[in-house]
Amino acid sequence: MKLTAIILTGLVLCSSVVCAQEEKNEFSIDAQLRARGEYRNGVLSPRADGQLPAFFINNRARFSLGYKRDRLQMKLSAQHVGVWGQDPQIDKNGRFILHEPYTYMLGRKLHLGKGVFAQLGRQSLVYDDERLLGSLDWNVAGRFHDALKLGYEVGKHKMHLVLAFNQNDEKTIGGNYYDPSKAQPYKTMQTLWYNGQWAKNFNASLLFMNVGYETGTPEKGKTNYMPTTGTYLTYTPGNWTLNGSAYYQFGKRKVGDEVKKVSAYMFGVKAGYKINQQWSVSILTDYLSGDPESSKASTFDPLYGTHHKFYGGMDYFYASAYNKGLWDKQLSVDFKPTSRWALSLNYHHFSTTYDVTVEGDEGRSLGSEFDLQVDYTVMKDVKLTVGYSTMLGTKYMDVVKGGSHDAWQDWGWVSLNINPRIFFAKW
Repeated sequence: MKLTAIILTGLVLCSSVVCAQEEKNEFSIDAQLRARGEYRNGVLSPRADGQLPAFFINNRARFSLGYKRDRLQMKLSAQHVGVWGQDPQIDKNGRFILHEPYTYMLGRKLHLGKGVFAQLGRQSLVYDDERLLGSLDWNVAGRFHDALKLGYEVGKHKMHLVLAFNQNDEKTIGGNYYDPSKAQPYKTMQTLWYNGQWAKNFNASLLFMNVGYETGTPEKGKTNYMPTTGTYLTYTPGNWTLNGSAYYQFGKRKVGDEVKKVSAYMFGVKAGYKINQQWSVSILTDYLSGDPESSKASTFDPLYGTHHKFYGGMDYFYASAYNKGLWDKQLSVDFKPTSRWALSLNYHHFSTTYDVTVEGDEGRSLGSEFDLQVDYTVMKDVKLTVGYSTMLGTKYMDVVKGGSHDAWQDWGWVSLNINPRIFFAKW
């Protein structure tokens, strides 16, 4: 009996120790339903005289499961996207994909040291102001990468290394030729990013990104590399917000049927001022190099950023087909009268970075775009957004983007976004 009591006591003590060592667990279920109706009358590219406008409603549905245990995180996000009416009533092949299945592990769990983590799988890559790497949330499908992310974050300093290698399918023989036509646009990618807060109001980021593009043939694969390097700086003294970015691209990339050496650059500067709790204004200028007549590939490629955020709501540049230089000057006014309402008005003036000839006249001005957006928070997790844009193009726009500058170009849309957390448990 005495021995039995000792054994039972030992088991109780051991179980107590085990329970004390058990890690806290978190489980969450999130959902998103976003429907957006669009009236298109010259969006993405100017329309020609006589072309009729179009209207459609697209839809995004996401369902996400999240699990967190101390130094281990996992997320599984499923997504269905499409246009209302494009599928038959009885459909055997719905477009339902995994949007972000990834595993996130902190280094202390992996015995790599405090502050080190690894994130593996399909994931969005969002860095700085999303100029080169962004989630592209405006697009109904969003943007993802299949990659491994390694990071070190301590205090106010962060460093990430992102590695990706893409293939079309499992292979046994035949080399590593990669066809990007129906897959990721690049074959390999290596990105090193640093971000640090060096003063109370000053933050600096440094980025080096090396992208490998397939330029060979199925019989003889060949990868050419185009590095991009640069910085993003932010300074927020008082009611001011100042930021700037500058990037340079070199290496080689394919232009048409020819592989050319790359020498391209961009810079952007933005100054914003918060007048009071309701009003704020900002001015911005973006310059992206590019000359079609250059012997080198001089056109800067903004890569996988959220272009809709920078170059006008009508997406004439980079979000649609455009491989030339651009100079964008922007003035913005934001008004937030209540906690539920918000209004923004943006003016863009676009011009090329090279001379365009039309009927013997040389010029660079492409035109002006006005973007109006109104947001209304209906209730918690439910937002209604309305937008309207118009482009007043020039004859030089006709050469660069097609269409007719004499035809009225405009675009309107209404979006309802429902994004609740359905379930959360912690034990």
